[in-house]
Amino acid sequence: MVIVLVAFAIVALIVPALTPVLGRRVFYVAALAPAAAAVLTVAQTGPALHGAVTERFQWVPQLDLAIALRMDALSWVLALVVSVVGALVLVYCATYFGPDEPGLGRFAGVLTAFAGSMYGLVVADDVIVLFVLWEATTVFSYLLIGHDSVKRASRAAAMQALVVTTAGGLAMLAGLVVLSVTAGTTSLSGIVQDPPSGTIVSVSVVLVLLGALTKSAIVPFHFWLPAAMAAPTPVSAYLHAAAMVKAGIYLVARLAPAFALLGGWRETITVLGVLGMLIGGYRALRQTDIKLLLAYGTVAQLGFLVLAAGWGAPEVALGGVALLVAHAAFKSTLFLVVGAIDHVTGTRDLARLSGLGRRMPWLTVVAVLALLSMAGIPPTIGFVAKEAVLTGFIDSLHGPDAGWAWFALVGVTIGSVLTVAYSLRFLWGAFARKPGVPDTEPHGLHGLGVVPSVLALTGLALGLATPLVAHGIEPAAHAAALPGEVPHLALWHGLEPALGLSAVTLVGGLALFALRRPVEALQHRLAGSPSASSIYRHLMRGLDRVATGLTAGVQRGSLPYYLTVILSVFVAGALVNLVIGGPWAFHVRFADSWGQIPVVLVMSIAAIAVLTAKTRFAAAVLVGVTGYGMSVLFVLHGAVDLALTQLVVETVTLIAFVLVLRRLPPRIATANPSRFRVVRALFAGLAGLTLAIVVVVAASARTAEPLWPDLPALTSSFGHGLNVVNVALVDLRGWDTLGELTVVVAAATGVASLIFVNSREDTLPRLRDLPARLTADRDERTDGEPRAWLPTSAAIPTGRSALLDVVVRLLFHGLIVLSVYLLFAGHNAAGGGFAGGLVAGIALAARYLAGGPAELGAAAPVRAGRLLGLGVATAAITALVPMFFGREALYSEFFEATAPVLGHVEFVTATFFDIGVYLVVVGLVLDVLRSLGAEVDRQRLEDASTPVQDMTEAPTPEGSAT
Repeated sequence: MVIVLVAFAIVALIVPALTPVLGRRVFYVAALAPAAAAVLTVAQTGPALHGAVTERFQWVPQLDLAIALRMDALSWVLALVVSVVGALVLVYCATYFGPDEPGLGRFAGVLTAFAGSMYGLVVADDVIVLFVLWEATTVFSYLLIGHDSVKRASRAAAMQALVVTTAGGLAMLAGLVVLSVTAGTTSLSGIVQDPPSGTIVSVSVVLVLLGALTKSAIVPFHFWLPAAMAAPTPVSAYLHAAAMVKAGIYLVARLAPAFALLGGWRETITVLGVLGMLIGGYRALRQTDIKLLLAYGTVAQLGFLVLAAGWGAPEVALGGVALLVAHAAFKSTLFLVVGAIDHVTGTRDLARLSGLGRRMPWLTVVAVLALLSMAGIPPTIGFVAKEAVLTGFIDSLHGPDAGWAWFALVGVTIGSVLTVAYSLRFLWGAFARKPGVPDTEPHGLHGLGVVPSVLALTGLALGLATPLVAHGIEPAAHAAALPGEVPHLALWHGLEPALGLSAVTLVGGLALFALRRPVEALQHRLAGSPSASSIYRHLMRGLDRVATGLTAGVQRGSLPYYLTVILSVFVAGALVNLVIGGPWAFHVRFADSWGQIPVVLVMSIAAIAVLTAKTRFAAAVLVGVTGYGMSVLFVLHGAVDLALTQLVVETVTLIAFVLVLRRLPPRIATANPSRFRVVRALFAGLAGLTLAIVVVVAASARTAEPLWPDLPALTSSFGHGLNVVNVALVDLRGWDTLGELTVVVAAATGVASLIFVNSREDTLPRLRDLPARLTADRDERTDGEPRAWLPTSAAIPTGRSALLDVVVRLLFHGLIVLSVYLLFAGHNAAGGGFAGGLVAGIALAARYLAGGPAELGAAAPVRAGRLLGLGVATAAITALVPMFFGREALYSEFFEATAPVLGHVEFVTATFFDIGVYLVVVGLVLDVLRSLGAEVDRQRLEDASTPVQDMTEAPTPEGSAT
């Protein structure tokens, strides 16, 4: 199963790159991943139906967290649905989209990634893994719904789906965490087999249900599904018929054996399920867009599904699992039929469609087969499923929940009447000839009818082969039901009450369709009633107003105000805790060495001098003095590695300050002088004193033995290195570092987004783009002499220092070599990927300060975003690769050998992780230089009305020539 997930990931990554070569045929390549998943699932039929296939990879052993996958009968059914329908929909996409469809490669990759996430979700046995994949489907569905980002409807629908499902997902996360902590395990199967009890468990189950209901568009969270019809039809056929909306149904079915008898469970799913059937069916009867008709029909069917899957009784669960399979087949068929109709006619309006039944007879037959299954007409699998559910509720009339069983039975019967009616409305609206409407002229299917035909015939074949299908559905129903005997699934049970109810629903649906005119008139008069979507819009508008008011009150654009709020909360909180938590013991030592005294004095003088600085540049330099002083203190304590890191961090920070200060007035408080200097000074003194007390108290309050005495031995034995800091970063706590790398990338993106106005594309000039007079001395001379190492003075722009340029060129390559040395030596000596990357960043900053954007572009002919992405990918791959060799994530392998010339050589695979850190840091510095540096230069030139093409000749940053 892990191999299948990896295959999905690989295919999702490569199909965008293959799209320029293969065009629409890339969907055939994408279909290979779900097809392979289907083949593997079929191969695991025996073990899955008679037990479970499990795979487990340790993630965090200390917390008993693992990437655990488990395929039992219920997962097997869902995995087949997801993989088979996914492969067919991807094949359908190859004929549905035109060759000039924008973003085709991205769409194919995202749809493949969604299929992989959905497959992983149904086989995940760890609740943490399940939640990660749950949210992955949410993100991918957002991208797929909003595929046509030019349309406002697509963007709004994508955002609405994201908000609703993410809110439910967060509630579900809280419920899963509480549930796993109470049960003592994160294993989903373990929680179901030995469910905990208590009030807190009831609350956590409600939270989990909330996530499932929002995901499956159950009333009152159903409104996002019809809006999502703005997505391309293949997305609707897969996500909103066969896959994504089934995630919530699957989770409800998975938890039903453990919590179906919990107070409030049956009542909730019964009321919401019946309301979903009735509201969805009612709204479907008033739609004129046949795709929206199917969307509201899906809302109704999902209500039916959650009712059947969550009731818990074995008899009902049998019909619920069968209905899950049937719904995937007939609803995806109908959505694909709508896509074909829209593609060949250019409309989905039933008032404009007329006579398609005679012009497209085969597509009509396909639609009829799917509609028969949706309406529950024999011999389709839809009929088998509906009969099983009705029989189950009839049997439950004699149980302890007879009242709710009656409510469910009546609701399902009325909902089925509506289902028959809107099924007939779809058939009439899409294919019938309507008086006064000219016949619609289709323009050829071009293969669009093949996949719907396969799915429609599958629904018919599954019904005819019910005895064979029962071998898979009955074990799945057993896994989704309370203890008890699961009845046999059959196409024909004789003349039973359920068959009579089916006849009633058929007659009632025919009568309701025949009376469609008065029904439409009644619905028109009731059209002004409140709806869930309107309530959602009012809530979002209210939230926007509250957020706007809160932002206006808090985000005033005043840095002193922000600092006052932050420090006030800190001082108040710290002082309250100090008073309540006392008495405290204080252990203060004046100094560890006499060398600390002059360093602290210099730092103190610099800190005080900042308060009297008149210019921003002087203040930035004085603040830097305190940072450099901290580096010296680290050296005095023997922490050379920390000292080196602090030194380069302070240098890069100082450069960033200088770059930002170019856009600010040089002098401080000239336009808006402070009127509360004394008050600010007293408040700053209070904050500083509070922080000093907190540090002393925290350092004096230690009661447990510290960990640091064991770190050197652990570093050497576990990480095979001598540098405690670096080994801890890339080995002992590598997950933290990987998370920090993503934060660094997000920070770089945020900084650049604040600067770039029109585009996030790299605007650094390259040598090939420079004017000829700037590159003449760099190219091979025509007389055969070697090219010049430094441009002639004629090529040096005004304000540029030749002396600084020469010095930087002398130092640049040495700094790069030093950075590489620090990278590879950091495992045993001072250095590491972080320090090495910062040294390389300082070298790039020097090139920019000496020569401006042109020199930076020459020194770093690579996009900053690519470096950031490559670094994170390198670190993540290094973390995950050991799992494919039976090791835990981030496991580090050690190699040593004696090589010619080099002698004794040692290598640790954690070095690859450090390389990722190095690339991220270099990419961050380059992104800062190109945004706060080169882009600011360009904007200053625009402000001065200087042509953009002259930017390569712009003066270097202020102060660079001195």
